[in-house]
Amino acid sequence: MNYEETADALDEYVLKHIDPEPDVLHQVQRLTHIRLTYTRMCSGHLQGRMLKMLCSLTNAHRILELGTFSGYSAISMAEALTPDPKDGTECLHTIEIFDELEDFIRENLDRAGDIGRKIELHIGDALDLIPEVSREAKGKWDVCFIDADKRLYTEYYEAVLPHMRKGGLIMADNTLWDGKVLEEHPKESDLQTRALQKFNDLIAQDQRVEKVILPMRDGLTLVRVK
Repeated sequence: MNYEETADALDEYVLKHIDPEPDVLHQVQRLTHIRLTYTRMCSGHLQGRMLKMLCSLTNAHRILELGTFSGYSAISMAEALTPDPKDGTECLHTIEIFDELEDFIRENLDRAGDIGRKIELHIGDALDLIPEVSREAKGKWDVCFIDADKRLYTEYYEAVLPHMRKGGLIMADNTLWDGKVLEEHPKESDLQTRALQKFNDLIAQDQRVEKVILPMRDGLTLVRVK
């Protein structure tokens, strides 16, 4: 068995030995592949279960997501929401810049029933909306998942950090970027790679947080606010 065959077999083995993918998320993933392009942007079974697990471990009442795509990751994280004992808040706010995805996202949130009703979709630029949405949540974020424009990861991070509770978790997707972050001198035109390198360097030196990078899929950075 060559390397690729081994990797594929291990992926299949992992999926058989974790919690099953809920039916609604299986439907969302299938429809994403039928109706959208760039389907790799859909989190999928393994990452979806990990996102839910991490949100459960933080006992999340308020979750912010930057970059909705088809809604798969939002639904996964919303499964883990628990009511805030102080005021009963139990919400996930997700921001998507591409308005052409809105109808499809809302269809998927409807498919998710009670879980989908915990999710508030906002269409627009995340940097513009973060302050407004943070006020709407009426409390600090327990979790923030960053999976939007890679060129703006540093800006997203700095914008959301003041709205995170102490001990809150920021998760940033795609931070290894198919290994391109290893390039010493990426092309000037490769703005995404250059921006992710800048973001990774910032996080590595940031004393306000604890951090670790999980080398799963395309890299998932976990940042815990001190």
